Amino acid sequence: MTTTSSRARPVEPGRLLGGPEHRTVLRLLAWMAAIQRASRQHPRIRQWAAPLVCAALGVPGLLDSVAGADPGLPVALMVMIGFTVPLLARDRHPFLVFAVVTTFSMAEAASGVLTYAHFLAQLIMLYNLARFAPPLQLAVAVAVAVPQTIVTIMTFAPDRRIERIDSPLAVTTDLVLCILATAGLGLAGRVARSYIAALEDQAVRLELERDQRARLAEATERARISREMHDVLGHTLAVVVGLADGAAGLAETRPKQSADTLRIIADSGRGALADLRRLITGSREEGPHKTPFRPQPGVGDLGALLERIRAAGPDVGLHTAGDLTGLPAGLQLAVYRIVQEALTNTLEHAASDTTVRVSLIAEHDAVHITVEDTALRPRDHLREGGGQGLLGMRERAVLYQGTVTAGPDSAGGWSVRAVLRPTPLTNTGPDAQPA
Repeated sequence: MTTTSSRARPVEPGRLLGGPEHRTVLRLLAWMAAIQRASRQHPRIRQWAAPLVCAALGVPGLLDSVAGADPGLPVALMVMIGFTVPLLARDRHPFLVFAVVTTFSMAEAASGVLTYAHFLAQLIMLYNLARFAPPLQLAVAVAVAVPQTIVTIMTFAPDRRIERIDSPLAVTTDLVLCILATAGLGLAGRVARSYIAALEDQAVRLELERDQRARLAEATERARISREMHDVLGHTLAVVVGLADGAAGLAETRPKQSADTLRIIADSGRGALADLRRLITGSREEGPHKTPFRPQPGVGDLGALLERIRAAGPDVGLHTAGDLTGLPAGLQLAVYRIVQEALTNTLEHAASDTTVRVSLIAEHDAVHITVEDTALRPRDHLREGGGQGLLGMRERAVLYQGTVTAGPDSAGGWSVRAVLRPTPLTNTGPDAQPA
């Protein structure tokens, strides 16, 4: 399984938003995201574009100074450099660069130089402040830029170049509106950038949660397969060992009975192979010549189970009460597996003359399972907690709000008692029941 790193790939906003009501927002966010990607891919172009454009706007003012307009080319060139060169550091020090640009704007008004470059430089810095600086710095910058622009226009009001464009009042109004619009556009870009970053973080979290759920499902499936293999192989091997010991003793004195025992061993092995095939594939075989897998065992299969145990030596009796066949398939499987594991435990620790009594009582709100034998257990078997078999029985019982207890009884044997409820826990229907 592939693991998602903490750094996600750039996420298109459209992946997490949808619907016709979001189309305009999606187009705007996609456009802004494309601009941000282009800016990250070409940082030098972004860094130098603004100063070069401002310098191009200042060329007419320089030409006027070359032609003899006051205050001369050196002053005009110095003012234009003051507008353009600081823009190279606008990302690292936005408020400081704005202060420098504003200072040279006032110097421009005082010296009588009109380059038009400072208007664009101020707009660029206001946009940068709106995007990256604290809101207080933006408010201060707007409060400084608006009156400073008004003063500059009033200073150059008699200039024929402004009169040719429009009236000074109209130019002032346009520039003030541009300042406010630029600040608003920068704030909108800031919000959009934060929104896109939130969407990207959400995508990363969703991918991490998906991978965590997949790993949890994988671990659960491994535990289910391990438990089922223990139930199937543990029981079958215990039966096979018991039958093989009996067949070895009967080989010379009762060859026919020994042969019958070997056939039971073969049948048990084939049944275990079929169960393992079903467990591994999890689906039915396909093809016209394939035999479908047998269904999951239930209460109706307990007779065959007890016959295999009897063939291995122990004397097994079964007592039932209530409607066991009407139980849900998942509950019947749990009953079967608990009885199977208890009998397997008996085969592993009991002699051939052991007597086992199995009792199943179905009530309207519970199923009671009791498996008692007369076999003594070794001391290490009495330790608290039990082995994997007892753990598997308890896990199956928990699915049906039940309990399992196991330990020595008053007669010196061993008993396993379980209580299961017909109604499983939430989200644990037959589909969630272990095989």
